[in-house]
Amino acid sequence: LPIQYADFAVWQRSWFQGEALEVQLDYWKRQLQGAPAALDLPLDHPRPAVQSHRGARRLVAITSPLSEEIGRLCSQREVTSFMTLLAAWAVLLGHHAGQDDVPVGTPIASRNRREIEGLIGFFVNTLVLRSGLSGNPSFRELLDRVRRTALDAFAHQDLPFERIVEEVVAERNQAISPLFQAVFALQNAPLGDLEIPGLVLSQLDVDTGLVKFDLSLTLRESSAGFVGMLEYNADLFDGSTVDRLLARFATLLETAVKDPSLPVADLPLLLPVERQQALVEWNDTRSSLFPACLHELVEAQVDRSPDAVAVVAGDESLTYRELDLRANRVGHYLRALGIGPDVLVGLCAERSPEMVISMLGILKAGGAYVPIDPDYPQERLAFLLEDSGVRVAVTQRHLADRIPAGEVRLVLLDDEEKIAGIGGERPRGGAIPENLAYVIYTSGSTGRPKGVLVPHAGVVNRLLWAQDAYPVTATDRILHKASFSFDFSVWECFGPLIAGAQLVLARPGEQRDPTLLVRTIREREITLVHFIPSMLQVFVTQEGVEACTSLRYVFSGGEALPLELVERCLERVPAVLRNQYGPTEISIDTTDWICRSEDSRRGFVPLGLPIANTALYILDQHLSPVPPGVAGELCVGGEGVTRGYWKRPDLTAEKFVPDPFSGQRGARLYRTGDRALRLLDGNFKFLGRMDHQVKIRGFRIELGEIEATLASHPAVRECVLLVREDTPGSRLL
Repeated sequence: LPIQYADFAVWQRSWFQGEALEVQLDYWKRQLQGAPAALDLPLDHPRPAVQSHRGARRLVAITSPLSEEIGRLCSQREVTSFMTLLAAWAVLLGHHAGQDDVPVGTPIASRNRREIEGLIGFFVNTLVLRSGLSGNPSFRELLDRVRRTALDAFAHQDLPFERIVEEVVAERNQAISPLFQAVFALQNAPLGDLEIPGLVLSQLDVDTGLVKFDLSLTLRESSAGFVGMLEYNADLFDGSTVDRLLARFATLLETAVKDPSLPVADLPLLLPVERQQALVEWNDTRSSLFPACLHELVEAQVDRSPDAVAVVAGDESLTYRELDLRANRVGHYLRALGIGPDVLVGLCAERSPEMVISMLGILKAGGAYVPIDPDYPQERLAFLLEDSGVRVAVTQRHLADRIPAGEVRLVLLDDEEKIAGIGGERPRGGAIPENLAYVIYTSGSTGRPKGVLVPHAGVVNRLLWAQDAYPVTATDRILHKASFSFDFSVWECFGPLIAGAQLVLARPGEQRDPTLLVRTIREREITLVHFIPSMLQVFVTQEGVEACTSLRYVFSGGEALPLELVERCLERVPAVLRNQYGPTEISIDTTDWICRSEDSRRGFVPLGLPIANTALYILDQHLSPVPPGVAGELCVGGEGVTRGYWKRPDLTAEKFVPDPFSGQRGARLYRTGDRALRLLDGNFKFLGRMDHQVKIRGFRIELGEIEATLASHPAVRECVLLVREDTPGSRLL
């Protein structure tokens, strides 16, 4: 008797009541264990909380000679066209998502028994095929992996997909489909016209405008090659993005088929025009370099305006001539103690004219200063002195007891008998631009802070770029309020001094009181000021901030700048707001963006474009460039890249790597550890960290550093540190 569809359903239920069910379940549980919850593809629009399934599609054609080359490769490797195309699709998705584990769904006919070949009914099931790209296999090796995965899945195809979801997915999410969000299907059965007596039936292509998944690539074999369509979720992707995706797929597939020995990381993802933009056009920041040291720029300004006021602190002030004279004396004194190029000198001082004199004096001696904030805990101060190995520390008499007793020789700035009688001519024969200017310590992941070695050349390039981008004049007054152990303080201090402006020092503790800051800005007629976003959040809410009409520029950096804060600042503060980005390892800043009300249409605040003589790249884990719109690690090359970490050759080698794009011998890239993507206009979008580092109130914090300290206590067995933001804009450990 002919088998009916109901007979099949009864048979399937009885078959799955015994050992067969357990075998299938065990296989799929093992196969999907540890699978990623979602394929983290870069989206053009935020994912809705509930899917609307609104879709669109693009036609796809893989014609000769590429389709013929695919056939030849399949014969050589004993794989099917389905396996080869799936492997290439998985590589494309993995590169875009930045994932080595790529789950892809595929529909299967499920007519794997002779008894049901002629039966009318819907037997189609869905399989999840995980393509593993870990270890950077060659495309040939990946084909072998995909073949094994596919054959194993086909051998366990009888368990309904809905039952797998019930067993494997602990919690459903209405925003995404379970287990996979991308589909690949290859229809290789003939789809000719169906003829019955008196009637010819032809397949009609109907676009319903709906999709089930984020991306669904469906192809069929034809006499012309492989043709089909890519359906995409229109809530997530723009059509132009999908067009580029298909173009990259064709480029990647062509290269993989021609040379399957290539590692998957080397398969080209960028289109020729994208490669030209990413490596050449968007990094064409070349500008003439000024071969000078930081203190030499200040000395040049002293010669131009010796009697102008240089430094203001309360009722005290110094002219450029007085500042230069006193710094020269400190430089001579330090030179007599053996301070010279690349010799580190500790500097422990409160924000005061003496602090500025000390910084300048150390540089004039040829040395590099190591900021030692007197507000640091005693243990931190002791570590900085011991790790840096300084033998001389400059400080003030009332702070001398903050320096742990030991082999460090103290130079007291207020010791008039020793320093005041020294000649005031400028020391000569000191540092050159390649020598160190300062060493700033940042947090380390193992509980050990690391000192960043910053030469003069990169800092000078940054300051001169700024002077060109937003010129500072003699009428400007810049407020110095950041701790001098925070690298933006270098611009706060030296930005005005190289331009003849006034450096106004905030009173001790004033940087933490927004009410006092508003008053100081108004009374001192400050024209340029820098805030970390968390402090800017408080500043813009202060009464009277609208009256700070002297402000020309407000700079923000040190943390991601929220869009809501930009909108509030532009409403209340009568100044241009600039968002700047850059770790200490690349000499203060490396990007700049002028914030506008139009940013609200983007939905975020861009990082901006690279500054002069700087190159920025978005690279994958194998340090290969990725296309615009694809997330990766932000890496920086150019003049601002610093020398590395003090006495940490292992970490220096890990984070400062050879630059394969510059064409200059010995050039290096700094791997920031920041996750970002490049926009189609060349600007950058910051996405967060690739590790466990966080930024709180502008401080770079390694959670592991604090955890290591807590775990060292004998009463603590385990500890976990979290960052909470119970109040928007206020992040706490």
